[in-house]
Amino acid sequence: MPMISLDPGDSLPLIDQIANSIRKLIDERAVRAGSRMPSIRNFAQDHGVSRFTVVQAYDRLVAMGYLQSRQGSGFYVSQRHMPHVASDGPYVPDSAVDVVWLLRNSLEHRSSSTMPGAWWLPASWMEETGIRKSMRALSLRHGEFMTAYGTPAGYFPLRELLRSKLSNLGIGADISQIVLTSGVTHAMDLVSRYFVRAGDAVLVDDPGYFILFGGLKSFGAKIVGVPWNADGPDTRIMEDLIREHHPRIFFTNTILHNPTGVSISQAVAYRMLQLAEKYDMILVEDDIYGDFHPSNVTRLATLDQLNRVIYVSSYSKTVSASLRVGFIACRPDLASSLCDVKLLTGLTTSEISERLMYQLLTDGHYRKHMDKLRSKLLVSRQNVVSKLESLGFSVHCEPEGGMFVWARLEEDRNAAEIAGIAAKKGIMLAPGNMFRPHQESSPWFRFNVAHCGDDATFEFLSSCTRAK
Repeated sequence: MPMISLDPGDSLPLIDQIANSIRKLIDERAVRAGSRMPSIRNFAQDHGVSRFTVVQAYDRLVAMGYLQSRQGSGFYVSQRHMPHVASDGPYVPDSAVDVVWLLRNSLEHRSSSTMPGAWWLPASWMEETGIRKSMRALSLRHGEFMTAYGTPAGYFPLRELLRSKLSNLGIGADISQIVLTSGVTHAMDLVSRYFVRAGDAVLVDDPGYFILFGGLKSFGAKIVGVPWNADGPDTRIMEDLIREHHPRIFFTNTILHNPTGVSISQAVAYRMLQLAEKYDMILVEDDIYGDFHPSNVTRLATLDQLNRVIYVSSYSKTVSASLRVGFIACRPDLASSLCDVKLLTGLTTSEISERLMYQLLTDGHYRKHMDKLRSKLLVSRQNVVSKLESLGFSVHCEPEGGMFVWARLEEDRNAAEIAGIAAKKGIMLAPGNMFRPHQESSPWFRFNVAHCGDDATFEFLSSCTRAK
């Protein structure tokens, strides 16, 4: 096997460098199927690394199907069966514009890259101590919840707690109207499965939540973007689109909107509900960022009382993305039907996660945790907005809370092209085309202020402004 080049000073761990290099050699057929790999000892000596590092890299390649381990003989290159490729050639995503590429690389390389385009808070900002404490307490409790299925609608005490939370927002709901989910994405998937059929027109935010767009397209929906202004969706254009496309449902993120950071005004909320009533349409209100807002602002569900609004939220942004606890609140008949869809597509959600979340929300830490997060985000947001404006960026608005700032270079350069250059330097930006329903070209970027504390991001952006 040819020697491979390793760089101990690279931010990518040596194990990853070795595994990636061998994968490339095998994929390019520079090393053929059936070939015997260098022994662990020889590889370590030749490349100046520890045997443990080589073992870890080889084991990873075995797990990925690139190598086989033969007892007493060593490691051999596997015979890999390549998938059939259509006659018009394989799809090769452009790293600057492909959504799946962004998701995969952001999650796989988050420890070794700068992440101003991330959609999560840094681990150091989260309440890990509280989670560990709750896990220890839960592990001492006896019960079949550790090994059995949960209940169809989810852990009853947590649903009771969520009913109180909704009441504090001015949303009246019975426990029977609340269904627990594995986060907001799962909630919207259940709603999509129930309402959307191939060929249906569905209204979405433009810009908006790109994972939702992909999910709707997988159901064969025709997604239609409603532009956002500084106070929410443009209701004049919304009505024109309703008349043209006759959608049954509109998915919208109302409070600290992703990616713009805007919160819907009461006037716009009223008009949206009027249009929903006039044209017999359902509004799905995604309120995943609402707890980041410093005050209790108007929700569609508050004004509508879950008549035409399906309200979804989650604790993945505020507490833990790993626990995956979210919920749906809606009319009783819809809640029952969506619970059936949940059972048919994934049985029940994790009662262990739901019990953990219940403990975290009832032990007094959550309120203090959110107060700290809002304070830290305020300082970071002000700092990031100031730096961006000094570099010639135009900020859409300075949000009242949350983690996102939506900004563009004043000369309207293509954000996707800049993001592609940044990615090669280990900086993961989130270009605006990602958030368009059909990935239309955009000059905008979404910045996560919690991940903009290093100099690398702004040094790169400064170089871009000088190179115009």
